[in-house]
Amino acid sequence: MERTKVNPWAWSGELGYSQGELVSGNTRTLYLAGQTAMSGEGKPEHEGDMAAQLTLSLDNLEAVLAGAGMSLANLVRLNVYTTDVDLLLPHFGLLAARLGAAGAAPASTMLGVTRLAVPTLMVELEGTAVA
Repeated sequence: MERTKVNPWAWSGELGYSQGELVSGNTRTLYLAGQTAMSGEGKPEHEGDMAAQLTLSLDNLEAVLAGAGMSLANLVRLNVYTTDVDLLLPHFGLLAARLGAAGAAPASTMLGVTRLAVPTLMVELEGTAVA
């Protein structure tokens, strides 16, 4: 598999993501459902704590990736949904640090939404990974 970042502008790379990623060659593709701050028993965790919810959402995203023999390094697309963009932004470094440590800079979108499926949840991560 060959991955080529498509960044017509330098600023997106400086922020830790790519405008696009071209993937060619033989690949396996994993489409990840939105991952939230849910416990292994399916219970929402960390009500009112954006940093803790983001961390657990990332942990859950990594668990699904690991189940397919992948890691954050395999992400080519990451969608971030949040009920409060302004509250998420000060904690965005948590996400950027984890992605950076994995050498990942997936094409990304952040969207503010009215609510998520479980009312106490504030952030959801959805992605696509290739290996």
